[in-house]
Amino acid sequence: MAKFYFYYSAMNAGKTTVLLQSAYNYRERGMTPLLFTPRLDDRYKIGVIKSRIGLEAKAMCFDDEDDLYEYTKRQLQDRAVHAVLVDEAQFLSKQQVYQLGEIVDRLNIPVLAYGLRTDFQGELFEGSRYLLAWADNLKEIKTVCHTGTKATMVVRVDDNGYALKEGAQVEIGGNERYVSVSRKEFKDVFYGGKRIKFIDPPGSDAPTEQGELIGAKEKP
Repeated sequence: MAKFYFYYSAMNAGKTTVLLQSAYNYRERGMTPLLFTPRLDDRYKIGVIKSRIGLEAKAMCFDDEDDLYEYTKRQLQDRAVHAVLVDEAQFLSKQQVYQLGEIVDRLNIPVLAYGLRTDFQGELFEGSRYLLAWADNLKEIKTVCHTGTKATMVVRVDDNGYALKEGAQVEIGGNERYVSVSRKEFKDVFYGGKRIKFIDPPGSDAPTEQGELIGAKEKP
């Protein structure tokens, strides 16, 4: 019986790496995974899922109006699909999360969705809200706050390390713009005005320039 999985975390926990490893595992066993990625994620090339450590794979792009269930059903006319994997799943619409559930329930294909849970203001994304509500299995991919405790949230900061509370909800940035933090640290930084501590990547003397898409979708 197929199931619906939501793998969530803060930034830089390796969600995309896990997705690509899962896709590789299916292919290694002679099975065919179908990969989806949002079109608005243009950090690399449109239609490419790429991790921070350099792994990548081609994927089908989707916009808000695309029907993921109907697309998957059409693919079954030409080939077997053994799993559906979705990157940056926080950008799904409510309807698209429903469609993923239909892929599981009507087509008996497992769905593995990977994404952030909250945006830089501590608010749930639309996609994450319904993934948390409707997925069969919720799996946290863990990462660590600079305080040494588990990081569960992300904060957007200025050049001096202070939280930005307003601005465009979708921005591209890496460790110089976004920091994964614990809930306590998020409150101290976002509400209490504490300056964040930047973390340099291993083996580097400067903050990484690797970008990651973060934030909620634009609201009308």
